[in-house]
Amino acid sequence: GLGVRIGLSLYFWTILILLSLFVVGAMGGKYSKEMNEQNASDKNNDQVEFRIAKLNQVWEKAIRMQLAPVRLSELHSDLKIQEKDELQWKKLKAEGMDEDGEREAKLRRNFNFILAKYGMDGKKDTRTLDSNRLKDHDVKEGDTFDDPKLDKLWNKAKTSGKFSDEELQALQREFQHHKDKINEYNIVMDTVSRTEEIHKNVISPLEGDMKEHVLHQKHTDLKQRMRNLDQGFERLRKITHEGYSADSEFKEPRVIELWEMAKRSNLSEDELDSLKEELRHFETKVEKHQHYQEQLELSHQKLKHVEALGDKDHIMRNKEKYNTLAEKAREMGYKMKKHLQDLTNKISRNGLQHNEL
Repeated sequence: GLGVRIGLSLYFWTILILLSLFVVGAMGGKYSKEMNEQNASDKNNDQVEFRIAKLNQVWEKAIRMQLAPVRLSELHSDLKIQEKDELQWKKLKAEGMDEDGEREAKLRRNFNFILAKYGMDGKKDTRTLDSNRLKDHDVKEGDTFDDPKLDKLWNKAKTSGKFSDEELQALQREFQHHKDKINEYNIVMDTVSRTEEIHKNVISPLEGDMKEHVLHQKHTDLKQRMRNLDQGFERLRKITHEGYSADSEFKEPRVIELWEMAKRSNLSEDELDSLKEELRHFETKVEKHQHYQEQLELSHQKLKHVEALGDKDHIMRNKEKYNTLAEKAREMGYKMKKHLQDLTNKISRNGLQHNEL
């Protein structure tokens, strides 16, 4: 009678509750699955750029800072090189190498250098390190390099009548390259003086030794950079006085610098010949990279123009084009910088000190 009815209704309610739990659970499962998939697709749209967290943080900060497109592209390839070097070092460390921490210290220096180069080291930046102003191709009157020695020499070259327009453009690129190297020297100088400040305030002797070692390395790097600057300036002075020689091998400043380095090293004639061939390939890469950077800059200007007009389809098309170019410029930048690194290492192994960046 009554007991059976109560039993049945309890059974019925239990079934009902279980069913509703199952439905809610299934919906919850479906919802969380959808959420995960959504997150995954977000991830795909907004993929993590770098496999090392601190490099990702730098990249994300640069995007928030709205670095100019070409600078952003340059930063990306610098971070890619840093990532490659750090992953290589992790492997070496796992195999018990780099016991003295030499490579680790160098990686840290390079990372700090990148932060300073792109104005992300938290310092108010008084250095203007815009190596990518894209005015390479039009030589303007009164262009200055914010360096009295360089300006004086440049004015001499411009008014000497020794150079065709094309040669003057090539020479201007060399002057600009030299100015960038002065800026890089100042950045390293800056970090050295900051390390020295820390060094003065160190109490523990053990830490002191470590800092001493790091400082010694940095001073060596500075001396090498200073030597490179002197040699670079000497070259500019010589060209300004004598004009370009008929047998000028290369046009691109970075390539010229490597070739000059190679000629000072103790490479044999055969090795120099094969290096010259490789440098020609490298120069093509540099020119291609510059071409993409110029296209990227133009595409960015066009995108801003189109965005101001507000036609959605038009904006989408230009955005896609811009993103494709940005991707291409980064890729080319990485290949070019990796090749530069390989060439520098190859030349510096032959009786020359390695020039860090």
